[in-house]
Amino acid sequence: MTPSTESPAPPNERAAPADERHRSGTLGLSELHAITGRIAANVERVIVGKPEVVRVAMITMLAEGHLLVEDVPGVGKTSLAKALAKSVGGTVSRVQFTPDLLPSDITGVSIFNRQNSSFEFRAGPVFANVVVGDEINRASPKTQSALLECMEEHQVTVDGQTYALTPPFMVIATQNPVEMEGTYALPEAQRDRFTCRVSIGYPDPAAELAMVDEHSGHDPLAELRPMCTAAQVREMAHAVRGLHMSSEVRRYAVDLVAATRRTPDVRLGASPRATLHLVRAARAQAALVGREYVIPDDVQAVAVTVLAHRLVLAPEAQAARRSPAEVVHGLLQRVPVPQGAGSAQQRSGQWPVEPAHRAR
Repeated sequence: MTPSTESPAPPNERAAPADERHRSGTLGLSELHAITGRIAANVERVIVGKPEVVRVAMITMLAEGHLLVEDVPGVGKTSLAKALAKSVGGTVSRVQFTPDLLPSDITGVSIFNRQNSSFEFRAGPVFANVVVGDEINRASPKTQSALLECMEEHQVTVDGQTYALTPPFMVIATQNPVEMEGTYALPEAQRDRFTCRVSIGYPDPAAELAMVDEHSGHDPLAELRPMCTAAQVREMAHAVRGLHMSSEVRRYAVDLVAATRRTPDVRLGASPRATLHLVRAARAQAALVGREYVIPDDVQAVAVTVLAHRLVLAPEAQAARRSPAEVVHGLLQRVPVPQGAGSAQQRSGQWPVEPAHRAR
């Protein structure tokens, strides 16, 4: 994925209205907000009582990223992936990862054609707008690595020939906890390519009762219809890339990622790719609430889901049973939020005056 170009703006410069910036064939923020609301409502017909999980899925889509859904079996990981895929117009494919799956089963294979004495490429399931990878960590590391080039560069190379993937391209992968039987831990390089990771968790009793009442007589997935087209998804992503993000907020995102590399609790901190993903996700978070500029709260709202799965904890932190999410929460408390430069922006209406950091 090609990183978006960051162009610094003066701290006291007011962002241009979204409708003016996006008139040339691109959706405005009001229409984007309406479309994402319809998609979220569609997904919530299947995933009952989990609005935060749906929010993360929407952020990942708007940020042109990939989503990793990790949890125990039976909580709706595959249903979430399928519901989001069916709510977005375009082509959808599903791959069930198994120990005997080969890389060519994902990317495609060249087959010899006897009639014209040449090789023909038969595209694999990765050639779709939304690729659902079910139980990705049940396949061998060799097969898992088949997705590395696809996820980062939006292309596939087979027998020395490169084939481009049609945008929008999104991988929604599910995985069981690594402690369970028959799983292979995802390598750090692959985890780093997922923009966000989310855990669904068990529903509360009221939501589980509603699920029993609504899902026992029919399959809600079968009734879902697309809420937008693939072209609209591309336009929404383009609109999100154009949201204003001041130099102070960008510096805050960089400082937050850099702090993961200095803390003694972490053996391997977040990469520069994580910084790009954090910035894109913060823009997507701002777009979801209909705001045409990014504030520090947007960065904080997506920091855990963007950064936690990339961290490799030090042995001491593992022995103390600390989780990567707890480490990121601690950094959010310690890394200074823009104040001095931000005060001028607050006076000029760049973002509302509010507490620099809310406990999360």
